[in-house]
Amino acid sequence: MGSGDPSDRGSRPLLRPGDEGFDEARRLWNGRSNPRPAAVARCRDAGEVAAAIAAARAEGLPVSVKGGGHAYAANTVGDGSLLLDLSPLKSIAVDAQERTVVVGGGVTCGELDAATQAHGLATPLPTVSSVGVAGAALAGGSGYLSRRFGLALDNLVSLEVVTADGRRLHVSEDREPDLFWAMRGAGANFGVATSLEFRLHEVGPEVLGGQIIYPFERAVELLHVFRDFAAEAPAELQCYPFALRIPPVEPFPAEWHGRLALDFVCFHLDPGAEGALEPLRNLGETILEAVGPAPYTAVQQAFDAGLPAGQRYHSKSHFLDDLSDGAIDTFVTEAAGMEGAFSVAYFEPPAPAVASVGESATAFAGRTPGFGLHVLAGWSEPADDDSTIAWAKGFHAAMAPHASSWVYVNLLGEDERLRVPAAYGDNYSRLAQLKAAWDPGNLFRANHNIEPVH
Repeated sequence: MGSGDPSDRGSRPLLRPGDEGFDEARRLWNGRSNPRPAAVARCRDAGEVAAAIAAARAEGLPVSVKGGGHAYAANTVGDGSLLLDLSPLKSIAVDAQERTVVVGGGVTCGELDAATQAHGLATPLPTVSSVGVAGAALAGGSGYLSRRFGLALDNLVSLEVVTADGRRLHVSEDREPDLFWAMRGAGANFGVATSLEFRLHEVGPEVLGGQIIYPFERAVELLHVFRDFAAEAPAELQCYPFALRIPPVEPFPAEWHGRLALDFVCFHLDPGAEGALEPLRNLGETILEAVGPAPYTAVQQAFDAGLPAGQRYHSKSHFLDDLSDGAIDTFVTEAAGMEGAFSVAYFEPPAPAVASVGESATAFAGRTPGFGLHVLAGWSEPADDDSTIAWAKGFHAAMAPHASSWVYVNLLGEDERLRVPAAYGDNYSRLAQLKAAWDPGNLFRANHNIEPVH
C-alpha cells in the first residue's frame, strides 16, 4: 500500500497473507467461511480506522469490518478487501448514575453484560455472548430484554462513526440525525462505529431462566398452548419454543440424546416469577424441566455451548404476522426432518416494546407485531453441506406461504441478496439515497448491501 498505509504510521499493525496472526484475524464464527482479504488493519482507535479507510480508498480496495465476527451469512469479510479488525477496541465505560454505557466497536455481548451487571444494569442484546455488540446493534439486536426494553438499536443514544471519506463524527438525534437514523438498522452500509453509547435498565443480577423440554411428538399440541400463552404474556417474560436435538451431555437423560424435542426456553426479569410459566408446565411428562433463579450473565451465555465457533452454519428466516394452525403444522413437519447436530428452528414471539416504535423512526422496519422464525442449520463436516443446506432451504420454502415479506437482516443467509430491500420495507428508498450521500462509491459493501441511488 502507498502513503496512506496504516503500517507507515508508527507501530500500527498491518497484517498481510502469510503474516503471523493474519489467519486468526480473518477467521469468522461460521466455519463455512474462508475469506481472503488483501490485508488486515488491527485498529486501536478511531484515528487508526480513519487511516485504514484512507489507505483502502487510495488503493481502490473495498473495506470490510470485523467486530465479533459472528455474522450468520459470513459476508462481513470480503475477498480482496482491507479488513478492519476492531477487536482491540475493548473500552467499556459505565455511568451507573446516568444509566448509560459507552463501548468500543470490538466489545462482545458477554463483555458488555459483565461490565453492566456489576451495577445491576443491562441493555437489550442477543443471547450468544460471543456476538459483537456493534454488529448486532447496528442491524437490530433482539434478545430476552427486547419485549420490555426494545432492540439494542432502540437503546442507542449516540455513536462515534468513521465515514467512507474518513471523517470522524459523533452522531445522535441532534447531530447528523440522518446518519444516526440510517446507522440504526443499516449501520454496516454507512460507516464504522468505533464507539456506541447505550441506555441501561435495571436488570438482575438474578433473573428467572431455564428450559421446559417435551418430546417432539407432542409439538403441534404444545405450540398451540404456546400461541395462547404468548398472547397473554407480560413484557417482562420471554419464551422461545425451539425444535432441536437433545445434546449428548448431562443433565439430559441418556435415552434422549440425539432425539428431537420441543424446548421452551424461558426468561423473566423477576427471579421469583416461576408462577408465570405455569401454562407451559404440567402438560405431561417432560424430558427435562430446569427453571429457576440464575445470574443474568449465566442466562445470557446459555446458548453458547450449542452454537460453537468453527462449525458450519446456514441461516434462513421469515416473519409471520400470526402463528396460524397451518404455520404450526408446517413447522412441525419440516423440523421433524432436521439435519445437522447443531441445527435448531425456533419462533420469537411479538415484542411490545419493539412494536411501540414507529416503522420510520429508525431504518429498522420490522415493527409490526408478529412471530420471527429462524431456521439455523449447523453441522461439522463439509461432506454434509448439500444435505443440511437443502433441509434448511426446504424448511424455509415450506414456511413461505405463512410468512410476510419482511425479514430480519441479521438473520439473512449468504445467498439472499435479493431479500435486502424487504428487510427495510418502505425505508429502503431513503436508505439508498442516503447511501449515495454518505458512501457514493459503495466502499462499505461487505455486508447485506444497499446500493447507492444517485
